[in-house]
This record gives sequence, structure tokens and C-alpha cells, in this order.
Amino acid sequence: MNFFLISLGCPKNLTDSEDFCANLMAHGHKLVFDLQEAEGIIINTCGFLASSVKEAKDNIKAALKLKKKGQIKKLIVTGCMVDRLKGEVKTEFPDIDLVLSISEQPKIDKLINRKGEYIKPIQDKMVPSPYKMTLTAPHSAYLKIADGCNNRCAYCAIPYIRGKYRSKTVEDIIAEARIMARAGVKEFSVIAQDTTSYGQDLYGKPQLEKLLKKMVKIKNLERIRIMYAYPHRVTKELAEIMAGEDKIYPYIDIPLQHISDNMLKAMRRHCGASKTKEVLAMLRETVPDIAIRTNFIVGFPGETEKDFEELKDFVSDFKFDNVGVFEFFREPGTPAYEMKGQIPARVKKERAAALESVQSRVVDEINKKLVGVEIEVISDSATFGRTYKDAPDIDGRAEFTAPVEAGKIFKAKVISAEGYKRVVEPIIK
Repeated sequence: MNFFLISLGCPKNLTDSEDFCANLMAHGHKLVFDLQEAEGIIINTCGFLASSVKEAKDNIKAALKLKKKGQIKKLIVTGCMVDRLKGEVKTEFPDIDLVLSISEQPKIDKLINRKGEYIKPIQDKMVPSPYKMTLTAPHSAYLKIADGCNNRCAYCAIPYIRGKYRSKTVEDIIAEARIMARAGVKEFSVIAQDTTSYGQDLYGKPQLEKLLKKMVKIKNLERIRIMYAYPHRVTKELAEIMAGEDKIYPYIDIPLQHISDNMLKAMRRHCGASKTKEVLAMLRETVPDIAIRTNFIVGFPGETEKDFEELKDFVSDFKFDNVGVFEFFREPGTPAYEMKGQIPARVKKERAAALESVQSRVVDEINKKLVGVEIEVISDSATFGRTYKDAPDIDGRAEFTAPVEAGKIFKAKVISAEGYKRVVEPIIK
């Protein structure tokens, strides 16, 4: 079957798409990038937020219109929305040919034949794909080391969708990384719902540090970026590895969500303000020139003006390199949905804008210090790329004053900087 892929949601979902696409292709199916060539469409849905569910349903409706017109023969839907809504997807859209849970994705080749027909379900198990491919740029890829989550933050539906935390073995991850490195991937973004819990379920204690020590030895792998770290599990050992290994970017993504103890407790986070600040200070002290990205939620139930002012002061004082700001949205099935003290939409919107304004001033300060500095850059094309401070898809962009071969890692001098866009002059010897 010639199939067209629509992969929605986060990088973790994209890695699922990569695995099952590779599996299908290894068994005779063909991924096409032109709908005119497609016999079927596979939609890998996101179900994290209500807006994600709407986006997924809009894509399903559009695909079903194509099927009704005879432009495609088969529609297969999988992913987080399927697991979150259970049987509702097939009930609402009976003309979908095949609805697959996340747990069925690793055996997708067994579940459809070359005509895209359903065969049988399988049991729930985390199984790494024996086939590898990337749907990102050839030189940059996501490496998912675990799935599921045990943190159970009050606002988050992921544990109900993805289940308990399940790590891949060190051996399986290293094997995947080697395959991708041989295929030309130079930059790996290590991802999971919580990368710093890696290995707890398999080895009795977190093993991210052990995994990284093995990864840096992989031939042709040039850079590693750590994403989705949980603050109180960021250890001194992890920071020292980042500081001592050239292959590991001095960059870490730590979604903090808030800094007020009142809010952190209400959110059911497992790290208070004091510990959070201690970890951040340790990172700054241990890892020279570290870039720290984070996310914050504003308008969580019960957030007072005092809580919000504390958050604004924290962002202003700490000076994060990259910040994502999200308005709290009530997700059915999560503890926060029923909490008292829900914040009006207008107030949430105002607070989000105010926090973004604070971060904008922070970025202006950072940019002033960047101009004239030499910094490491990776080229995503001949004309633009990213500094080490910027993760793929979510952070800033570097534009080049002269063409550079795509996928090259090099030094560049910052000529100008505005917002999250920097203009750099390549220094290639």
C-alpha cells in the first residue's frame, strides 16, 4: 500500500510515526509524500489537549472526504487521541478502516496486509522497532528512550493515555543510535515524557547518566541534546557529564511549570521552589555557558496575583534562554479539571501575555551580550540553522551571512540578534 502520513503532536509522537513507518516500509508498503500517489492515509493523532483532539478530528474529517471522493481507499488512525477516547473514535467516524491503539503500533505490519486490511490486535508492550528511519532533517533526529509517565501532575493526561513509565534497554537504545549515526544523523535530541527517570523501572534507579556515557562513544554521533528533564532528578553527575563531554550540548530542557510553592503543590509537582532554584544554580555553576529552556503554565486553578508576580520576578531574575508560556486548559479526566478556583479565560490570556513580555525583555538582554561572540551552530540548510542554545522546532533560528553545507556543525560569529533570531557569520576552517 502507498500511504501518506499525517503525524500530529510532539516529538515523542513523531518517533512513534518513524518506527511504524519504517516497519511498514520493511514489509513492502511505501511512504509517499504526494497525496495524489497515496492509496491510504495514516494519521498519528495527539490527544494531550482539547485543541489537539480538535486538530486530529479535523484531519480525520478531511481524509474521509478524500475517501468518499475515491481519492484514497483506506484511512488508518492511531495515536494518543485513540487511547484517550478509547472506542469513541470508531463510533464517531465509522468509515475509518482501522483504528490502532499506541500499543498496537509496534506490530502494525502484522495488523494490516498490503491492502490495508485489519487482522488482529496484540497485547500491550513497549517494543522498540527493529527498523529505523527519521522523518526529520537527515542530520538531526529524536531518540526516544522511554514512554509513559509516573509523575501524574494534576494538569496532565499523559499517564492516562500513555500508561506507566517504560524504559527501553540501554542496549536497544545504543543499537538505534548507532543505526541512525551510520545513516548520517549528527545531532540527537534525547526525549521521553521524563528523561531523568530513564531506567528506574528496569534497573531499580535512574540510569540517564550511564546511558549518556555509552552514547558519547558511538562513532559518527557528534552532538546530544537533553530534553524533558524533571527538575529534582537533575543530578550533579548529569551536570558534570554535560560539562566534561564535548558531544553533549551545554543545553537542557527542564519544564518547571511554576515557581510558587502554592502552585507547585496544587499542580502535584514533586519539586518545590527551593529545590528548583538549587538545581538551576548547580547547573549554571557546573556547566559553563549552559542554555536552559523551560515551560510555564499560567492561570492554574487558585493562582493568585501574588503567585503570578512571584513567577514574573523569577523569570526576570533567572534569565532563561528559551521559555514556553501556556495558559492552563481544563482537561477532562485530570485532577485539575475539578479543582476549585478556576481562573477566567481573560485573566489567563492577560497573564500569558505579561509573562511573555517579561521573557521578551530577558531575551533582549541575552542578545546584547551575544553580539560579537563566537558560538557553535548546526546548519539545517545552506542558509539557516540553530545555535547550540536552540533545539529543533521549538527554539530560535540562526541565519547565515554565507552558505553552509546542511548538517555541518561549525563556529560562527553573532552579527546581530533580535528576539529568537540571530544572524551569524560562519567561521569555517
